[in-house]
Amino acid sequence: MKKTITLAALGLAALPGLAQAQSSDCGEVSITEMNWASSAIVTSVATFLMEQGYGCDVTKVPSSTTPSLVSVAENGSPDIVTELWINGTPAYDRLSEQGVITTLTDVLSDGGIEGWWIPKYIADEHPEVTTLEGLLANPEVVGARFHQCPEGWGCKNTNRALADAVDLEGNGFEVFQHGSGETMATSIAAAFENNEPWLGYYWAPTSVLGKYEMVSVDLGEYNHEVHMCNSDPDCEEVGVSSYPVGPVKTVVTTSFADEHPDLTELMTNVQFTNAQMGDVLAWQEANNASADEAAVYFLTSYTDVWRDWVNEEASENLSMLLQ
Repeated sequence: MKKTITLAALGLAALPGLAQAQSSDCGEVSITEMNWASSAIVTSVATFLMEQGYGCDVTKVPSSTTPSLVSVAENGSPDIVTELWINGTPAYDRLSEQGVITTLTDVLSDGGIEGWWIPKYIADEHPEVTTLEGLLANPEVVGARFHQCPEGWGCKNTNRALADAVDLEGNGFEVFQHGSGETMATSIAAAFENNEPWLGYYWAPTSVLGKYEMVSVDLGEYNHEVHMCNSDPDCEEVGVSSYPVGPVKTVVTTSFADEHPDLTELMTNVQFTNAQMGDVLAWQEANNASADEAAVYFLTSYTDVWRDWVNEEASENLSMLLQ
């Protein structure tokens, strides 16, 4: 593990110079670096592959969902927008219809996942609580407490509506609202350390679900109208619906796709499962590592995955750096 960190700390700083010797005329490329952990890792992995495999000069552009699409619409850049969560992003549909952007892939192949979760050791011993009906009938099995999102998080509204719709408190549960995401994560760690019950909301990919084996509670079928109402704090007609899987895309400007077919093919291939990303995020947290260091952990641990992403020339270039 220490060897991997050293490789990341020293290697990523030193290797870009090697790209100058490669026989590629890739030129300059710009890519978003969104302000959350998984996206930063996607960007670092893609940057490494483009620089060291294809000889590109890559610029990372710090951004988030809405500003990145505004910049694309107004300036035609950055070239690549990755880990774009398109639910609730009207600009994505508009720019797609106008032909400004081209969607390449689901960069998180499983999509963004939300839901109510219990530890796997509880699910293994009491499989009946993996369904909503079984959960309501057996509050003591999961500690008779629901861990709710902090104030200001959108999931707080949805969880409140679900809790009201199934009368969670009337069925013997305490709804405990956390003050921060950190205390939510700490409560899960404490439960696993002591082999204790836990029930609450969480999402993936995250370092928490990458580190701790959790099982999602079956909340029934997804109903779009119900879910959208539940998400509205003013909704009165609350109901029961599972969370939708959130599409998470990589898009490029259409002009970039036309001018860079090799890179377009690469970025179409760059996909992470939630299990893979969860593992990388857990490693990053455990080692207090940067996104670049986490990228090298992925590249050295999942060689069989990314080798299929790159073309033959890039694979040869990268084989000199990563075995």
